Amino acid sequence: MPVSALRAVSKSQNGVGAFILQCKRMEFNFCDWAGSSKGMRSFLKHSLSQFAKENPQIEIIVAPRPNKIPIIRGTYINGREKVIPVDGLEIQQILQKAQLLRDSSGAKLKRITKPVISLNESVRGIFSPFHGKKHVI
Repeated sequence: MPVSALRAVSKSQNGVGAFILQCKRMEFNFCDWAGSSKGMRSFLKHSLSQFAKENPQIEIIVAPRPNKIPIIRGTYINGREKVIPVDGLEIQQILQKAQLLRDSSGAKLKRITKPVISLNESVRGIFSPFHGKKHVI
């Protein structure tokens, strides 16, 4: 009796079943004495612990970077890195940039040629106002 395999009904995609956060590590680099790192230093003192508690799945690294502008570096599960400079920003702005890196996918930005990306093409075809009944005004 031959054994037949089950055919795949659907492909697994991120968000179906369980969501996997794409950002795996965030590195906060700052300078100890430079004025451009003032906001980053206050962010590290006041807001980083709360951010780390809210995101336990992300590895948080804080490292000095002497004589350089402060940056936040996000490392993603696909191996890519994104770096955002945060020189001269306030605590809330730095928190927004950290959340932006956390929510990002790590994929390269690419131009969208079609407004909708789907695995299945439309059954109905492309809509046109010239199809169907004529409208009388």
